Amino acid sequence: MNKKIIVCFGPGPMFKGGIANYNTSLAKAFNKIDNTEVHIVSWTQQYPAIIPRDFIDRKSKADQLEGTNIKVHYITNYNNPASWQATVKLIAGLNPTKVIFQWAIAVQGLPLGYISRKLKKYKEIEVFFDLHFVIQKEGSALDNKLTKIGIKHADSYIVHAFNTADELKELFPYKQLEIIERGNEITGIGIKVLKLYHPVYDMFKPNQGMDVAKAKEEMDLRKHVFLFFGFIRKYKGLHNIIKAFAELAKQRDDVSLLIVGESFWNTLDSNKLSTRIKNATFGVAKKIFLKKQDDERNYNPLALIDQLNINDLVYVNNEFIPNEDVPSYFQVSDNIMLFYHTATPSGVESIGYNFNMPMLATNVGHFPETVKDGYNGYMAEDNNIQSMTKAMNKAIEKPINRDNVAATSKDMSWNNYAAEILR
Repeated sequence: MNKKIIVCFGPGPMFKGGIANYNTSLAKAFNKIDNTEVHIVSWTQQYPAIIPRDFIDRKSKADQLEGTNIKVHYITNYNNPASWQATVKLIAGLNPTKVIFQWAIAVQGLPLGYISRKLKKYKEIEVFFDLHFVIQKEGSALDNKLTKIGIKHADSYIVHAFNTADELKELFPYKQLEIIERGNEITGIGIKVLKLYHPVYDMFKPNQGMDVAKAKEEMDLRKHVFLFFGFIRKYKGLHNIIKAFAELAKQRDDVSLLIVGESFWNTLDSNKLSTRIKNATFGVAKKIFLKKQDDERNYNPLALIDQLNINDLVYVNNEFIPNEDVPSYFQVSDNIMLFYHTATPSGVESIGYNFNMPMLATNVGHFPETVKDGYNGYMAEDNNIQSMTKAMNKAIEKPINRDNVAATSKDMSWNNYAAEILR
């Protein structure tokens, strides 16, 4: 049997965030399959140089690739087109059977479109795009155009929700797309679109020796703990979570809100000249290309904590969390808060499944596909504070059986996911 050589293109483990964790986890899943050779081909710089943000994970200590044979190649610089061609040459030289591109933001359309188009001339390579979105959450005049450029040269696509598949059809009405649900036969008619799922992160292992009661006491948490976790972005609705929690706290005295994550646009030293220049340049670019309401650099939902006088009920860690510290926050919490305004399958949701944690989600995006009201979580209406408060109170009065959460995600493993791509 010929060895299968697989390239996972996306941010390598030196980067922050869900897509880096995702790409690394997928590579590790392929690495566990017999007779495979796996490479991560990564960015060195993922975005235009003017973006005022630090994307490097400078805190996590553990080597995510320890014990694997995965080779990592940091080569692709968004701002250097010569590196795009070097990436094509590198990938082609590896002689892969499959290249899986992680697609998570429209701005990467130019380099990824170039690289995938050049790889198309190598007939033995099957080019996949693993789509974390098709219609950008924030929206801009350029998004659809850049997305078309970026993903149109795929041989096959992967989606995690039916609404993403629908958006793909809308973007490419002239393409004959065949939606294939997991386990169904591939007929070969049209362009293959694998409808799979967002796998459950297994990189975050619960700390079996953790004294949960002591940890809650140290953070001054009350009996029932609601957790917001991850980058603070406007579409995730933290402002509404805080408002709904404040209403809940008027009704009961046994609740706490745990907010853990880095403010997305607050990672550089604002006193540095380079940061000020980036902020000014980026601000001009956003005014030209984005809707006014989409410039979220001044988004500061944490200010509501003081305004609503709930400081003693909220614990905030407004920093990037190293991978090894993630489990403790989930283990002291009872429900994960997903009151998003727009939603594609969420890495935070996936981490929650890893801890069998009930989900409190808004009825938007893909959440109705994964969160079954009253079974593995509770649903609320978007932008409806009363509905959100009601869902939070239900989670206390009628707690979700965590066995239901485990049942929901029992087959959503990385191993199953990788096997579907290879068949």
